[in-house]
Amino acid sequence: PRSQGLSPEEEQPGSRGGSDPLRHARAEPAVLFRGGQGPCAGGLVDRPVSLSLADLRALPARTQITRHDCVEGWSAIGKWRGAQLGPLLQTVGLKPNARFAVMHCADNYAGGADMYYESIDLVDGFHPQTILAYDLNGQQLDVAHGAPLRLRVERQLGYKHAKYVTAIAIVDSFAGIAGGKGGYWEDQGYQWWAGI
Repeated sequence: PRSQGLSPEEEQPGSRGGSDPLRHARAEPAVLFRGGQGPCAGGLVDRPVSLSLADLRALPARTQITRHDCVEGWSAIGKWRGAQLGPLLQTVGLKPNARFAVMHCADNYAGGADMYYESIDLVDGFHPQTILAYDLNGQQLDVAHGAPLRLRVERQLGYKHAKYVTAIAIVDSFAGIAGGKGGYWEDQGYQWWAGI
């Protein structure tokens, strides 16, 4: 399920037709862990929080050199730096029925009502290599690679590495989120678990 012959990583928001992937983002990007209802329905956290990019940069960071593996068969090695997702999940306090972290992104990829999204389970959320990356190869992340913030979930294929992350919802199910399969590519027929 591809268009223009691009892989999911190449075809992610902002790569087609000169689209500006940040057109829906705030002037100062923030990651929201929401409670209650709203655009990020669910929010199974005890302490919702909004963190600016500066807030995330002020947290302890992890730097890792890892290989990005695309479902199309290519790979690339990069040096990523960012805040580990696990400690952030601990900070917001997960409700007992929390099962998944859904990354909401700053692009209306398909042009419809639903914004681009991706998800992981909490096992991957707490893995030490799962980070919200803001630097690549010693430089601030650029738009082509997912700026201002990109999920890096190193145990899975590249299409799970959501670009342009603006909000994270903690949910117990994907029901009611876009196509209900846990991600834009999954809604197009890709497998939800993309382990390598």
